Amino acid sequence: MKQFNKSDIKTLKEIMLLRRDVRGNRFIKKKIDDKILDEILSAANSAPSVGFSQPWKFVIVKSKDKRDAIYKEFEKENTKAKKIFKDNEVYPRLKLEGIKESYINVAVLYEKPKKKVLGQTTQKKMGEYSVVCAIQNLWLMARAYNIGVGWISILKPKNVKKILGIGKEYKLVAYLAIGYVDEFLEEPELLQIEWEKKKSLKDIKTL
Repeated sequence: MKQFNKSDIKTLKEIMLLRRDVRGNRFIKKKIDDKILDEILSAANSAPSVGFSQPWKFVIVKSKDKRDAIYKEFEKENTKAKKIFKDNEVYPRLKLEGIKESYINVAVLYEKPKKKVLGQTTQKKMGEYSVVCAIQNLWLMARAYNIGVGWISILKPKNVKKILGIGKEYKLVAYLAIGYVDEFLEEPELLQIEWEKKKSLKDIKTL
């Protein structure tokens, strides 16, 4: 049985602590080697899934036309968001995506089950939560390779699926921008600008 040491623990902790949600103003023009991309996706594929369902699928989006269309969808939704946060002068200055600037985009899908799934008969969302575990694995492995990931949530899933030609048997869980970056910030950007405060262990631990 494989045993891990203090050095392994330290490295894992650093990868988790230094993971960042990367935006378009950080991505640089540098190709991701196909073998490295496969390593990142393999990490996602090794994530835990309820009932060993492995309900994830990853659609690699390189097409400029499709990315331009996705970006237009982002612009429409972000215009709405600006109205919601109209009292916050910081919001309009935030760069909230990297659709065009990143090396690739990845649409992360949940494949709807065609039969009953072990562990999902009571809590129906467990399959989708399993996909989120896969995204976290992907994100951490990408960071270990010094590759940035940005989760773009200001998009309507149904419109993204239409642009990419994705059928009804899939649900869009995430749309990611992935690529090398000029730097990883020492702290999350939204923490730096005081959008929110960092919770302490005391804040989240309860009996």
